[in-house]
Amino acid sequence: MTSDQNTNDRAADSAERPRFRPVPWTPLETPQDVELWIDEHNRTMQELVRPQETGVGVRFRLAPGGDVYMQTTADAVILDVEPDAGWIAPLIMAATGAEQPAGTIWVLPDDKLVQLLLGLSTLVEHSLIVTGHNFGKHARRNF
Repeated sequence: MTSDQNTNDRAADSAERPRFRPVPWTPLETPQDVELWIDEHNRTMQELVRPQETGVGVRFRLAPGGDVYMQTTADAVILDVEPDAGWIAPLIMAATGAEQPAGTIWVLPDDKLVQLLLGLSTLVEHSLIVTGHNFGKHARRNF
């Protein structure tokens, strides 16, 4: 095998493998657990996400069904609750005190992140870093 073939084989392998992979979820039980997860997640995103990428966030696959996408900005937590996860709305409202929006995009104050993650924690199956997701007009444009 030539070195060109080896290079092409490695390129084909990396093209077939997704850049980000689902991470099995371990329920977060305390605010300190949430803070630790946030720190670790931020560090991972800084290492793996390219500066020019937009629509950066995390997808939570809920064990009972559905996906919730989350992005944080300097002053807000933006959630995109997919229709198949709409059943989670009462929990989001209870955990954060927010009112349900007319659409699928929730914009919460940034100080509600810990309560939100504690509320969702026992329902999450796995998390996945995402890029290119449309978080709506309130979304952060750059990482």
